[in-house]
Amino acid sequence: MRSITKNEMSIALAIFRDIDNDYNANNMGEKIGISSMGALKILKRLESSTILKSKQFGKAVFYKVDLDSSYARAYIMFLLKKEAEETIPRIKRWVKELRKLKGAEIGILFGSVLKKEKFNDVDLLVVLKSAQNKILNRSISKMNEINIKKIHTVKQTRQDLITNLEKKDAVVLSIIKNGIVLFGYEEIVGVVRDVAQ
Repeated sequence: MRSITKNEMSIALAIFRDIDNDYNANNMGEKIGISSMGALKILKRLESSTILKSKQFGKAVFYKVDLDSSYARAYIMFLLKKEAEETIPRIKRWVKELRKLKGAEIGILFGSVLKKEKFNDVDLLVVLKSAQNKILNRSISKMNEINIKKIHTVKQTRQDLITNLEKKDAVVLSIIKNGIVLFGYEEIVGVVRDVAQ
């Protein structure tokens, strides 16, 4: 099996996460800091592997993840897991801790914990069924009793998340684009697929 390069991973995840933008070789190369020719090679390789699909607009070719392909969905889930597993130690500590939460279907770490050595609290988007709210609250309360940094949650149902993505809510779009998915990989890919259709 061919190993996945850092640039390939960055491109596939950027296209998956950026629901409201279209990418071609030029703007993708600029986004991740490589030449447009380098980006084009990766985009073509991902397309030939049935992970991406392309659409031509004028002379430009734009790419999206082919979320109708079970292989592409599995590939994106693998990359999301890989990103969480290979993050820096300061963040990895929270990845490990927050995966113990009970009552949530999707957990996405976001905010200052991802950007700064010194942060005040830990921001977490959780997707849950309303019946799970008490279980989740108890689980977070227990964690907040033993951790110095407090966990602050943004709670959504699956439908709330879909609605917020469809209406292009800036906060939710930013969390999807920049956060680290801790758990619920199949579910988050399903949400993005529902929004994209």
